[in-house]
Amino acid sequence: MIQDYLPILLQVIVAIGFAGVAMLASVILGRAGKRNPIKDSAYECGMVAQGEAQPRFSVKFYLVAMLFILFDIEIVFMYPWAVVYRDYIQNFNPWTIFGSMLGFVVILMVGFVYAIKKGALNWKR
Repeated sequence: MIQDYLPILLQVIVAIGFAGVAMLASVILGRAGKRNPIKDSAYECGMVAQGEAQPRFSVKFYLVAMLFILFDIEIVFMYPWAVVYRDYIQNFNPWTIFGSMLGFVVILMVGFVYAIKKGALNWKR
């Protein structure tokens, strides 16, 4: 039993050892440079950095990103359904699998219509 896991354990030990040796070599062999404000400032195409470090994004950006993820993930569920559809209809009632996917798509369409009605995809607002 333990012999089955020995290669995995050996690989984990080698990976941890390599990471440790690489970090230790970096600390020992690396040169510590002198720090100053000019060296620590961000280089922005030769221009002096101005403003905040992180610009503020509109909530609209995150809302559209979440909607994209929601409606894009549906493909993850549709692909396996499409792969087994032909085999399933030969052995079982075809309306069972078709009805389940139709229900899934209807629920997604209700969400999509709701998002459009609320103006979630309107960029001019």
